[in-house]
Amino acid sequence: MKLGLVLSGGGVRGIAHIGILKALDEMQIQIDCIAGTSAGSIVGALYAAGHKPDRIFELVKNLSIFKAVRPAFAWTGLLTLDGLKDVLHKNIPANNFNALKIPLTVTATDIKNGQIHYFNSGELIPAVVASSSIPAIFNPVQLNGHLYVDGGILDNLPVKAIRNQCEIIIGSHCNHISPDFDVTNIKLVVERSLLIAMRANTEVSRSLCDVFIEPPGMDRFSSLDLSKVQEIFEYGYRFTKENFSPASFKMQAV
Repeated sequence: MKLGLVLSGGGVRGIAHIGILKALDEMQIQIDCIAGTSAGSIVGALYAAGHKPDRIFELVKNLSIFKAVRPAFAWTGLLTLDGLKDVLHKNIPANNFNALKIPLTVTATDIKNGQIHYFNSGELIPAVVASSSIPAIFNPVQLNGHLYVDGGILDNLPVKAIRNQCEIIIGSHCNHISPDFDVTNIKLVVERSLLIAMRANTEVSRSLCDVFIEPPGMDRFSSLDLSKVQEIFEYGYRFTKENFSPASFKMQAV
């Protein structure tokens, strides 16, 4: 039975996906295809290329935000993700979807026509960078005559991209919104507002999953705060180990 894994966007919260993958590996759950948005596309690309979760975590943990991003010097965004691009080239040198060990689909939003685009062939790294380019913060990515930004705007949990390829879909979502929220600064208000907006395009996707992994209270972690990477990784791992077993992923698809 073919099993697909879908990884949501979520910035630094996406590190929870790595802990979840580590737990799935320990349960000997074999993933046959992957779809990911933004942070989920980064984790998905590294895993699909053959890197183990512990190795992926080491790469992320040692990647300073100041190395990952660089000034864009452009009106379209404050920063570029050239540093992330360098890390991906070093660890996925083939830079092609067809060279991956597990088939991967990456989402990005075409900012001109307002439509989602699913990448699953050709150059890999530009698609991952496009998927991760949060509007107004990171410079959009131009590919094949189109301008792309973060895929989470339109499809933050891209189940539809692989639903017809798999009998069972596992959704890994790192953007649970808890009812406890204190308005202490504008940054938190903006980030919370984005989480709420993205939740709207996640509800239908969630219903298409056969198994849904969503560690609660993830909104306590900022999407750009790399100081919490160890805690986020361990939380994703523990939550999965404590709430799921190998039998959880051998159910009949709904």
